[in-house]
Order: sequence, then structure tokens, then C-alpha cells
Amino acid sequence: MANLLTLTLAYPTEAIERGDTLIEAGEARGELFVLVSGALKVERDGVEIARITEPGTLVGEMSVLLGTDHSATVTALTPVEVRHIEDGLHWLEQSPIAALHVATLACQRLDATSALLVELKKENAGNREQGFLERLFGTVTGAEHRA
Repeated sequence: MANLLTLTLAYPTEAIERGDTLIEAGEARGELFVLVSGALKVERDGVEIARITEPGTLVGEMSVLLGTDHSATVTALTPVEVRHIEDGLHWLEQSPIAALHVATLACQRLDATSALLVELKKENAGNREQGFLERLFGTVTGAEHRA
């Protein structure tokens, strides 16, 4: 399967300076970005939740797919180059291979999150946080979790 850098060769590349914001939480412009080079920091409600350094990583897909505002702010940690896809939803509709990449990415993230939740649940068996973990399981699985 072709990678996202190959699939986005026709799209313009933009340079982002260190410290500049690529995506602002609360905005929704329908754009997608593919990291070409550099490092990005992802923050949600002031908490760093990820660093993106792998060329070919897609950024902004949650907002595009869910039709919601961005839930996180993405800032350049270094000088960054990204490919800019102005109408992300249209691009995904026109490119089944790209849509498959995004579906695979979402499944990988869900798998990693559910594995982490299982580990947390095992570590915290009988603790006060157990009710919170039950709610998290329900959110991740899309079903109410019963002990």
C-alpha cells in the first residue's frame, strides 16, 4: 500500500516555524496535513498528549472525519514541513487508499488505547479509580461495560 507522502505528492508543502501553531483547538477548517519533516506537539486542554515526528503522519483527521472542531492544538517543536490538503473530506472520498490509511490509523490507536486500559485496569483492581476505568472501557468499546 502506498504511503501518505506518496499519495500527497500533488499537494502543496508549507513551512511552519518553530513555535507556530498548525492547528488550533476549537477551530474546524476541514484541512488535513501530512508531516514531511520536523516535530509537532499535540496538546489537549493544556496537556501534551503526543509528539509527532514520523514523516507521513496524518494530522487533523479526527476533526475532518467527525465533522467537529479540533480537540487539540498542534504546535511546531522544530521547523516543520507539511503537505496541506485544504478539503480533507473530499480528498478521502476521492482516494480509497488514503481512506484505508486513515481507517487503519484509527484502528491502531483504538487497539493501543484499549490495551493500555486493560493494563491500567489490572494494575488498579479494587482501587477507587475502578469506576473511572469502567467508564473509559465503555467509551472505547462504544458499549456500556458491566463488571
